[in-house]
Amino acid sequence: MRMPADQVTRETFWTVGPVGKAVFYYLAAVAVALFLYGTYRRFARYADGDDDWFDRLDDLPGRVVSAASVVLSNRNQFDRDAYAGVMHAFVLWGFLTLLIGTTILGIDIDLWRPVTGESFFVGDFYLSYSFVMDAMGLLFVVGLAMAMYRRYTERDGRLWGKHTSLEDDAFVLTLFALGVGGYVIEAFRIVGTATETGSGLQFLAFEQVSFVGFFLAGVFAELGLRPALAETLYHWGWWSHALLAFGFIALVPYGKPFHMVSSFANVVTRDDEAGVRLPGVPADAAPDEIGYGSIEDFSWRHILDQDACTKCGRCSSACPAKASGRNLDPRDVILDLKRYREELDAGRTEAVDIVADGGSSVVAAESMESCMSCMACMDACPVDIEHVPQFTQLNRRLTETGQMDEAVQEAMMNVFQNGNTFGDPARNRPDWTDDLPFDVPDAREEDVEFLWYVGEYPSYDDRNRRVARSLATLFERANVDYGILYEDEQHDGNDVRRVGEEGLFEMLVEDNTEAFASATFEKVVTTDPHSMNTFRNEYPEVSEFDDPVFHYTEVVENLVEQGRLGLDGTELDYTVTYHDPCHLGRMNDVYDAPRDVIRATGVDLHEMPRNRSESFCCGGGGGGLWMDHDEETKPSEERLREALEDTDAGDAVEKFVVACPMCGTMYEDGRKTGDFEDDIDVVDIAELLCEALDERGASVPGSAGSPATAD
Repeated sequence: MRMPADQVTRETFWTVGPVGKAVFYYLAAVAVALFLYGTYRRFARYADGDDDWFDRLDDLPGRVVSAASVVLSNRNQFDRDAYAGVMHAFVLWGFLTLLIGTTILGIDIDLWRPVTGESFFVGDFYLSYSFVMDAMGLLFVVGLAMAMYRRYTERDGRLWGKHTSLEDDAFVLTLFALGVGGYVIEAFRIVGTATETGSGLQFLAFEQVSFVGFFLAGVFAELGLRPALAETLYHWGWWSHALLAFGFIALVPYGKPFHMVSSFANVVTRDDEAGVRLPGVPADAAPDEIGYGSIEDFSWRHILDQDACTKCGRCSSACPAKASGRNLDPRDVILDLKRYREELDAGRTEAVDIVADGGSSVVAAESMESCMSCMACMDACPVDIEHVPQFTQLNRRLTETGQMDEAVQEAMMNVFQNGNTFGDPARNRPDWTDDLPFDVPDAREEDVEFLWYVGEYPSYDDRNRRVARSLATLFERANVDYGILYEDEQHDGNDVRRVGEEGLFEMLVEDNTEAFASATFEKVVTTDPHSMNTFRNEYPEVSEFDDPVFHYTEVVENLVEQGRLGLDGTELDYTVTYHDPCHLGRMNDVYDAPRDVIRATGVDLHEMPRNRSESFCCGGGGGGLWMDHDEETKPSEERLREALEDTDAGDAVEKFVVACPMCGTMYEDGRKTGDFEDDIDVVDIAELLCEALDERGASVPGSAGSPATAD
């Protein structure tokens, strides 16, 4: 049955009547009021949080546009998990379309018609509207079905944990009921407005644009549904759908659905350098004001973090501490803090220590000591929760209350007294240079292009002294204008800060900055990515140091490109894999330079499954190098197993290549404890290059070479 084009539409309140319409608007107003009040209370609670150290509301319009791009593209959800990306995209785009469609309908009924006396919800507009709503609503339902399949059929382990509750089930099932229910009600309407003929039901022809509802209407008609019963079912179905929708809207701010608001706010207020650079401590802060000791100490952004958590478990599945059996699950820490805050605000619990070693506390000291500060959790989080800065604040509280791990305390005391964690005298720092056939320039006595910060492990540790000598040899052979600080160099402070010793970190910044000022140079080059990270990202925040800082692989890459190392035609006959150090790759986006240098030696380079931003931490960060953890399998052992079994080269991998002294130390230990000593060698890139040069019998270039550059 056909109708004139200008009459093609549908009655929104069909079967409802004037009284029902009034009740509908009343319930809608109540639902919206509860939603607005609950949202206001949430954001008012954030305002009670401590001031944030970072101005997160600068250029707010630009931040909103950027966040909208991130959220609407679903790129964070697609990262590492294409299935989840498609699922979330369908749900998000479908939900937004249905929300916008409902808003458009409200504008027509409550604004346009009263003002103009006409409706724009007719003709071609109505037909287009109906088709788009049916199409996007179908994506919404399919996305929710995908979510339920993964949760209830596959039972993906990362979706289940100590904080999984009926609330999670209610959230997804309510949305699914709303999506499917909408189509069922639409089908009832199509059947209810059909004409009965001798051959059956004749539907209004234009209803075909609502293709999902039209299909269901045909099914219902074949099952014997007739217009009179369909009209009755429509009436009760319409009210059931409306009440369920109003209940959902009203309860959004009071449960898991609020992440639809808070996660967007989290992305808007994100700090791209969070974790890479840590928050400082106010100069006038008293000892009991350092770190997070109570909920009142949390910044408003970190309270928002807790509400933004969707329980997706991506952080848990990426965490090397959890994978190795340590007492840490990043998701549980965030949600434990949220639950404690909500119960405390509601008066359902008494105040306890946020973090403590033993006794009653929200977070166990052991959990914070287990964190490697590798930022895998933050990189995996689709809503930009800042785990590491919060964990650092908790570690600061442990430090201020004298609850630091004994091994870490000893290391910190060595740093305080001698400038290094080994406890060796500063005068021994340059001893690694003694066996070299050339003199290493003193940057305190002559102007240089590169001030080379050697670092403590290449200076004091026998294994890593080979790395320092190899890098010095490369600089000499390429005629790099460089120098070191000899005994004036002290610990860089990167991991000192991450275990919570902010005061000691500030002392090291002052001492190292003073040492840098004693030399004349253009750029800093570091052996250790940890040093590069703190010099590049943190020293400028707390000192006058602001010189360009590079990791040695960035400098050596340029030397290779300029042909100054004479590697052309080099063919080392090795099959190797490369491990991305967390501080070099994930934190500072240096991925290609190390690989380019490795390939220049002619080796056969194969990637491990977890590479680049998804690299698996060696276990040494965040003080892990100084602690003896009780763990099922060391992260270093797991990583070496991956190198031997999971690369496309299989067990043919002969060398495990690193670009970080800390990684080298941890993997040498993992070779022994994991019984891999006969299977694979651990070698630094600098050592690999020197071996390649020895194979070619390369000589030291003359002085005519151009200066090395790193941009």
